[in-house]
Amino acid sequence: MRNNLSRRSFLVSMAASPLVVQALAAKSKIPVGLELFSVREELGKDLMGTVRAVAKVGYDGVEFFSPYFGWTTEQAREVRKLMDDLGIVCFSTHNGGNSFTPENIGKAIELNTIIGSKIIVMASAGRVNGLSGWQKVAEQLNQAAEKAKAAGLRVGFHNHQAEFQPVEGDLPMNVLAKNTGPDVVLQLDVGTCVEVGQDPVKWIEQNPGRIVSVHCKDYSPEAGKGYRVLFGEGVSPWQKIFEAAERVGGVQAYLIEQEGSAYPPLETVEKCLANYKKMRS
Repeated sequence: MRNNLSRRSFLVSMAASPLVVQALAAKSKIPVGLELFSVREELGKDLMGTVRAVAKVGYDGVEFFSPYFGWTTEQAREVRKLMDDLGIVCFSTHNGGNSFTPENIGKAIELNTIIGSKIIVMASAGRVNGLSGWQKVAEQLNQAAEKAKAAGLRVGFHNHQAEFQPVEGDLPMNVLAKNTGPDVVLQLDVGTCVEVGQDPVKWIEQNPGRIVSVHCKDYSPEAGKGYRVLFGEGVSPWQKIFEAAERVGGVQAYLIEQEGSAYPPLETVEKCLANYKKMRS
């Protein structure tokens, strides 16, 4: 059975020299998982069968998204048993803002603990007004992080386009980074960052140790393409991203995310993984 922490040798110390970090990265294998939103229709029809199919393709693990929050603890245990049997893990979960409220964070922690997830990620903060609103989101993340830490978990925030676009002279992502503690992971969605003209490599280097999770979603500015390109076939500077993520970002997992292509979803994610492995070989 695989374990998403003990099976990996990649541990980057903030005090390590660049040469030590590079040597560690060269010997490491960062696992690659699938954000299951990529196969959302299949998942909605057959949860267990889709997880089996993803494991068969060769992914090391998965990231469940918001519908998981409606599971009972018994359903969560069944999913965990299946993943254990398949030898894959759950790296993290994607959540709406409601998972982080005082009345719901306990349930989120319980479900994530059962399925083996290590990071409870806020995938959307909902409607936020001004930088003061983003400071409140940061406070909410800090409060949730404190409760999650007691259970051996972390919380995180997943960016979309809006968080990398200026609001009142600053970027919401800057506000979140500056006003949250190190226990809050900054999960980088590469595609949305690139789409709005931001530099993902620079962002990683500005936030050492906090880019624990990276969504490998590509983007192309060509008409009719956008996110509907396979991983590695857009304009994202992947080799530079990998280098920065492993040198200073503290990355522990890469997650393929796909929002459609010319192929059926399961074939799409299989092709994306093949491209990833080719790029990393």
